[in-house]
Amino acid sequence: MKLYTTTLKSPVGPLRLYANEGALTAIYLENHKGAPVLEASERESHPVLREARRQLEEYFAGERVSFELPLEPIGTSFQQTVWKALREIPLGRTWSYAGLARHIGREGASRAVGSANARNPISIIVPCHRVVGTNGKLTGYAGGVPTKQWLLEHEQRIQGRAGGPSDAP
Repeated sequence: MKLYTTTLKSPVGPLRLYANEGALTAIYLENHKGAPVLEASERESHPVLREARRQLEEYFAGERVSFELPLEPIGTSFQQTVWKALREIPLGRTWSYAGLARHIGREGASRAVGSANARNPISIIVPCHRVVGTNGKLTGYAGGVPTKQWLLEHEQRIQGRAGGPSDAP
């Protein structure tokens, strides 16, 4: 599969965006733990990358609350289920790992959910930063806990409220 890439400067540091012919496949932060080395051609003019840049710039400017992009993250079917559920967490809110596990019908699978969450290849757009410990504590984030905290605070500013933890429905 041919991949294309571009870099976006952001308030949380440079983001490396990747896409195949028709969908976004990854967004990695500068110091992203576990990010694979991907072979990709630099292509700022790629339509999916161009649209992803535009929507991310709007998000960072506080003008966008959701993303509308074709996504094709590569992962197991369980990971895909977790990543799909992450997109259901409302902007400015958080769910616990246990709450996310309940939401996907896998109560008691908090650790597996955490592992899938940690392997999310599409940072920010698939909002793994919105998952916290059961006590509301900010736990690990591939881009670092300070980045996770910045993203959550940014989203709360966008929403205009101090949204504390709210567990999955």
